[in-house]
Amino acid sequence: MESPWEERWSKSRDRPYYFNRQTGESQWDKPDDSYKPHVKAGEVRASHLLVKHRDSRRPSSWKQENITRTKEEAYAIIQGYRERIVSGELTLGQLARTESDCSSAKKDGDLGFFGPGAMQPAFESATFALQVGELSGPVESDSGIHLILRTA
Repeated sequence: MESPWEERWSKSRDRPYYFNRQTGESQWDKPDDSYKPHVKAGEVRASHLLVKHRDSRRPSSWKQENITRTKEEAYAIIQGYRERIVSGELTLGQLARTESDCSSAKKDGDLGFFGPGAMQPAFESATFALQVGELSGPVESDSGIHLILRTA
């Protein structure tokens, strides 16, 4: 399997850094691709971008106290985000950081590792059906409309 890490050059620090194309994270130290985090059997890791709507379980977020958009508007927004990600304009992590209605935005949408029963059923089913590195289409849950990127 090809490494998700690529070396890039920091103009501000005038030195190389390493960028993970799957997760959107970056670091100064060269990653050791032989390292595999300890994962329990049956666990996956994913990042997501959430767009809530007025019928969401909690129609508020860190971005907006009272979300009034319709479910149809949320779908249109998430489709636009998906197009930007698929085109390579931005990563899911970059968009999640500024656009996601979930508090995971501060971690570029990263939800960490989780196993069966940890997430809402629709979200969990969609995540487990993805291959590592694969981006979902819109996924509806009680929380709103998601894009999910399976990262491990």
